[in-house]
Formats: sequence, C-alpha cells, structure tokens
Amino acid sequence: MKKVPYILIATRFILAPFMLLLAYLRGEESSSLILSLMYFGLLTDIFDGIIARKVGVSSEKLRRLDSQTDLVFWLSLGVSAYLLNPELIKAEWRGIALLFTMEALCYLTSWLRFGKETCIHAWLSKLWGLSLLLAFTFLIGFQETGWAFDLAVVLGFISHVDVILIIVLLPKWQYDVPSSYHAWRIRKGKQRRKSIFFN
Repeated sequence: MKKVPYILIATRFILAPFMLLLAYLRGEESSSLILSLMYFGLLTDIFDGIIARKVGVSSEKLRRLDSQTDLVFWLSLGVSAYLLNPELIKAEWRGIALLFTMEALCYLTSWLRFGKETCIHAWLSKLWGLSLLLAFTFLIGFQETGWAFDLAVVLGFISHVDVILIIVLLPKWQYDVPSSYHAWRIRKGKQRRKSIFFN
C-alpha cells in the first residue's frame, strides 16, 4: 500500500502525453476518451493524498512530486484543448495569459523567497482545480467556454493570490498550507503542526 500513492502519481504523469497524442492524432474523435482520462486523472489526484496519509508515507518528496505532476497534467489538458478547439482558445487568450502570469508569479515568489518551487495544496487551489475540470468538460466535451471558463479564470486568479500571500507570510518553506490565514497563524506562532490541516 505504501507504493500506491507513487503509482497513482505516475499514472497521472503518463496520462498527460497520452492525452496529447490522442488530441493530435485523432482530433475531435478523441474528445470523449480525453474527458474520461481527465476524470480518471482527477481520481488519482484525490486518492494519492488520502492513501498516503492513511499509510503514513505523506512527505515533502511525495507532495512536491504530486504538485509537479499536477502542473504537467493540467498543462497537457490545456494543450489538448487547444489542438481540439484552437479558435476557442485563441478567443480567450486574455484569461489564459492572466492564469499563466499568476502561475509564474507563484513560482518566482517561491524561488526568490525559499529557493524552491511552491507546494502549497491550498483549499482555494483545490477549488480552482474543480473549476478547471468543469471548464475543460465544457471546452472539450461541448466545444464552448462561457461561464465555466470565466469561473475558472476568476477562481484561478483568487487562488494564485492566496498562494502568493501564503508564500510571503510563511517564515520558512512548508508544504500543505490550507490558506493565507493559516500561513499568518504559522507566522505568529499560533499553529505549528502542518500535518493536522490535512488529516
């Protein structure tokens, strides 16, 4: 069981290039399969953390690996969506550019502050992930953006602001911090055990 979280993360990592190949080689015919793989990937993301905590293998190494795999997975989905619906993606370039800028700012802030990438797994980031799932469902499954895409952009901006605040407030690098409020409590010495946040 201790290897299961790593297997789930590896599975999600393998899904990323597979979805890209499907979109590139089969085009719109692959839409349903890509959506199925997206939802399967989400399940692996949910259960890798749950199982890791249950069997006692949740660690900095595992959480960092999980974060970087998430980045690869969602970027691959974004490129796949572009391959399937390039005109829709081009029409929403402003929102996409905003999200990429905010993501870059999170990494830059973390590297400047602590010398390593961010690995926060905040609550708002998880909510953003669900909105991305919804946005990609509409985009890939129904070839439309609309309110689902707008929601993902708004939540993405808010969640990235929260992550940047967490990074700025933390006295030292730490993974799994639920919100900027929790980071403030850690800074004030009112909360020292990060493990209780995700138990």
